[in-house]
Amino acid sequence: MRQVFVYEYLSGGGPVGDEAGADALMPQGLAMRDALVADLLRSGDCDVTVATCARAGGTPAGAAEVAASDGETPQHFVARQAQRHDAVWVIAPESDGCLAGFEHVVGAPRWLGCDAHSIAIASSKGATLEHLSARGVATPLSAVEHQAGQRWVVKPDDGAGAMNTRVHAGLALAQADAQARRDTGVATWLEPWIEGEPLSLSLLSELGQAELLSVNRQRITVAGDGVLAYRGVEIDVIPPADRRRSALAALAARVAAALPGLRGFVGVDVVWSERHGPVVIEVNPRLTCSYVGLSQRLGRCIAGEVLALQRLEHVHA
Repeated sequence: MRQVFVYEYLSGGGPVGDEAGADALMPQGLAMRDALVADLLRSGDCDVTVATCARAGGTPAGAAEVAASDGETPQHFVARQAQRHDAVWVIAPESDGCLAGFEHVVGAPRWLGCDAHSIAIASSKGATLEHLSARGVATPLSAVEHQAGQRWVVKPDDGAGAMNTRVHAGLALAQADAQARRDTGVATWLEPWIEGEPLSLSLLSELGQAELLSVNRQRITVAGDGVLAYRGVEIDVIPPADRRRSALAALAARVAAALPGLRGFVGVDVVWSERHGPVVIEVNPRLTCSYVGLSQRLGRCIAGEVLALQRLEHVHA
């Protein structure tokens, strides 16, 4: 039996600067962790050890648990556990190089996830859109004509989700917001706002190819002052018979071809524009909230399939 270590950043004891924000995000982290662990155990191919901490509560039945030592950094803790396990699956944000740092200390062949190059690109909103646009993938940089009345959105370049994101009525207002953020040392990105339905794509990716597992609807609100808020996700909302499904599958294939280091479960945020079709907003090179309940919905064991893909890749390496 393979020994798999699962580390979700918040429930694994990762330090946070904003305790209130961490408490708000903890349920999402636990939901992803528990769904992943349940799938891994259901695969029948591995034993699972889960990272935990005092604020996380219990761990899923059937899994062993382990906590970091006092004063131990998350990277050292994960690196130490990697030496004791055959595979390591990390759920962590890309911001501040967090996910990239874990990939670096674990390394191949134990790392279950995207490669360092793809993580580096996806960790920057600007780098992601520039990279994809240059390879013919529709993004806000390529799909929209800059015209009078065009709204713009300002966000952290390496931020997670809709945090600290604001929509402005025009370019001048967006530029002023972006400059004010940069003056405080915050890496900031602005782009044309795409009008349409916010969706996300759940992909099973490997070696430049991707299977579109599901199309999900993101519940995103824009307040009167332009501040965005993420209110959750509804999984698998567009069935195969829907006319949009084939266009979204083709888009997923183009994203995977443009970032061949994407591996395992990957999320892609898109907006379905009636004018432009699907437009990529960002790539999440990791597990997302859309994973929760997806295996049951599809009648598959997605985590088990990721393990099988990793094993096959290293057999042929």
